Amino acid sequence: MLTICYIVCYVVGMHIHIVPNRGSRPTILLRESYREGKKVKKRTIANLSHLPMHQIELLRAVFQGVDLQPAGLGFVVERSQPHGHVEAVARMMARLGLPALIAGRPCPERDVVLALIASRILDPRPKLAMTRSWAATTLAETFGVSAADEQDCTAAMDWLLARQDRIQKKLAARHLKADGLVLYDLSSSDFEGTTCPLAQRGYSRDGRRGTLQVNYGLMTDDRGCPVAVTVHEGNVADPTTLMPEITRIKDAFGIAQCVMVGDRGMISRTAIATLRDQGGIDWITALKSASIRALVEDKTLQPDLFDEVNLCEITHPDYPGERLIACRNPGLAKLRRHKREDLLKATEEDLAQITARIAAGRLKGQDKIGLAVGRIVNRYKMAKHFTLTITDTSLTFARTSEAIAAEAALDGLYIIRTSVSPERLDSASCVRHYKSLSQVERAFRSMKTVDLKVRPIHHRLADRVRAHIVLCMLATYVEWHLREAWRGLLFADEDQAAKATRDPVAPAERSAAAKAKVAQRHHEDGTPIHSVPTLLTDLATIVRNTCRTSAEEDAPTFTVTTQSNPLQRRALDLIDARAV
Repeated sequence: MLTICYIVCYVVGMHIHIVPNRGSRPTILLRESYREGKKVKKRTIANLSHLPMHQIELLRAVFQGVDLQPAGLGFVVERSQPHGHVEAVARMMARLGLPALIAGRPCPERDVVLALIASRILDPRPKLAMTRSWAATTLAETFGVSAADEQDCTAAMDWLLARQDRIQKKLAARHLKADGLVLYDLSSSDFEGTTCPLAQRGYSRDGRRGTLQVNYGLMTDDRGCPVAVTVHEGNVADPTTLMPEITRIKDAFGIAQCVMVGDRGMISRTAIATLRDQGGIDWITALKSASIRALVEDKTLQPDLFDEVNLCEITHPDYPGERLIACRNPGLAKLRRHKREDLLKATEEDLAQITARIAAGRLKGQDKIGLAVGRIVNRYKMAKHFTLTITDTSLTFARTSEAIAAEAALDGLYIIRTSVSPERLDSASCVRHYKSLSQVERAFRSMKTVDLKVRPIHHRLADRVRAHIVLCMLATYVEWHLREAWRGLLFADEDQAAKATRDPVAPAERSAAAKAKVAQRHHEDGTPIHSVPTLLTDLATIVRNTCRTSAEEDAPTFTVTTQSNPLQRRALDLIDARAV
């Protein structure tokens, strides 16, 4: 109908006439021009005042002879690339000054390194597959790596490793404070292949026994923000890695005094002796179970100390010049008591099955019976709680009440050991700082599993493995700041100030607002609450379209980016407002 109207109206000279109407909406008339002799006159065909203005403008265009076509026929979309998640990561990198942190001047290697860091956050995968995926989004264009291939990536990794010390020194200057806290812990990841000298069999913190692995130590500030990483052979012990880190803090980072926080396996008795000799570095750690048991047995630590409080400070001649802060967590004690009872019952049930096999004649001989019993008691680590009598034709077992009672006395009990003076940190603060090691564990989880996926490691050369883990650390640094900037959009607890005042011994508990987030799963405006990966996935729906003005292949192209929704705009604005 519109085409017919256009033909008729053009012939007879119809047009739109807008008549002002003072303060009211103007009168819009469809009018026709015609001749009577030598005079041109007009007559009104219809009153169109009831139509919206966009329809009026469309009619006016028809009467003026404009060639109207259905939407979409005026240009061709050549390509659509997800863009919003790349934009978010690139903005955070720029906000953090990461390009200048890696290298003062632009260069192809720096561009590839930045692209590799972004890829570890957005779509972690092996380097060859990673370069193939860059062009599927706007990442290649954003970071200027459209022509980069796998060889460029490995060359950039070698270039990055040569700059690792300078980069980490800049991070330390930004985040570590003189006389402040430094958190340090060691973790491991399994390794694919057998030729890398770093890949060794050792204690697997992921429970993957018998696999080759590499160890890496992560240093963070008191908030858990990554600062430095070192890579070690898979069979290296935790305390062995500590002293080089102390030397790095003092010599490379120029921090003469600080407080090192490490777990009971990291800051050993030998390391403490060395720290005393060096001076300047205080520490916070915890006692092992055997040391706690010794304090209980010599009556230094008695149960009645916790009748009214869950935290008390004690001294002992075996720990001269140190503070021992004993803590008793009733909730943890109850949990351990139930767990021990479950393990005892499971052990008794399996031992009863062995007894039945012996009685039926299916199991004979002291050696064979002993092997079967050993597998059971070692499975549940309950050998110390049972008295076992094994002969060629029988098995008897009973719980050892004294051993069980001795272990029960330690339920929920732990002791913080520190050299920090009371004037500097009170007892509660020392406990809180020791528990802040969970921030490093959170960074390890981010690197290894959900977010960055440092494992499995496929590189053959030791330096490439080191460069790979440095890349993952830098990606963790960016992701940490994204998480902090987006805390209000995520399931994360926003009340971080409460950590400094809550009971340090009681189990950590989320605030009421954080619990409400989990229960409701939506903000008050109806937008969903996200995790970092799902928010990045949502941002990826912002798409950059490459279009051309006609169906001809040599027609000029232009880009059109889809409009962001309110949640996406807020996420990007929060990045721009992030304080570094």
